[in-house]
Amino acid sequence: MSLLIENLHASLEDGTPILKGVNLEIPAGEVHAIMGPNGSGKSTLSKVIAGHEAYKVTAGSVTMDGVDVLELDIDQRSRAGLFLAFQYPAEVPGVSNANFIRAALQARLPKGEELDAVAYYKNLYAKMDLLEIDRKFTARSVNEGFSGGEKKRNEILQLMMLDPTYVILDETDSGLDIDALKIVAKGVNAMRSAHRGFLLITHYQRLLDYIAPDQVHVMAAGQIVRSGGADLALELEENGYDFLKELAPA
Repeated sequence: MSLLIENLHASLEDGTPILKGVNLEIPAGEVHAIMGPNGSGKSTLSKVIAGHEAYKVTAGSVTMDGVDVLELDIDQRSRAGLFLAFQYPAEVPGVSNANFIRAALQARLPKGEELDAVAYYKNLYAKMDLLEIDRKFTARSVNEGFSGGEKKRNEILQLMMLDPTYVILDETDSGLDIDALKIVAKGVNAMRSAHRGFLLITHYQRLLDYIAPDQVHVMAAGQIVRSGGADLALELEENGYDFLKELAPA
């Protein structure tokens, strides 16, 4: 059981290649982190897996527990168990947080089955308390007027409520102060499970101080160029990425 990426190539609509043969496997039960310099293709990888229309897959495959992800529409990928937390969460004016999450959960139920409202709010409030989100936020529009930290915690709240199988966090730590980072990490760690895999995309070691990865991968020029244990992130923090340039493909 894993999220398996094999020889994945992808380009922009104008033909500019971004991913140039990504190979990566995230087994269920493991947390993997991708680090790398700006422009290396980290966020593009997350968007391609999620089905962003700005990118075209030109070769390779992405499978999730044997299911061909690339053959699924975006909503089908989500319902199949894939979750992407955005680096820059979008605002959804006019739609309350409570109704947004409730609609997403309802869409996952068999036709004709209704979500139990009492159980839903009990679960929602428990998750909000864990993430230190004021319960008044249930009535506020999704991310509208939220601070950066509030938006990121809201993403983790959605993650916890939707209970996906594979989770991609695209620079969820960017813009967070240390207190907000700890709260986000607490939510992620609460979701760690033998049946769930995580891919963390980050620039900095500090996130990995709170979410211990099983594997760390370095991305450069659209490929994974090095992999190792958690100590690899410490090495990158100390030495930067200059020494990896000779490993990157031309």
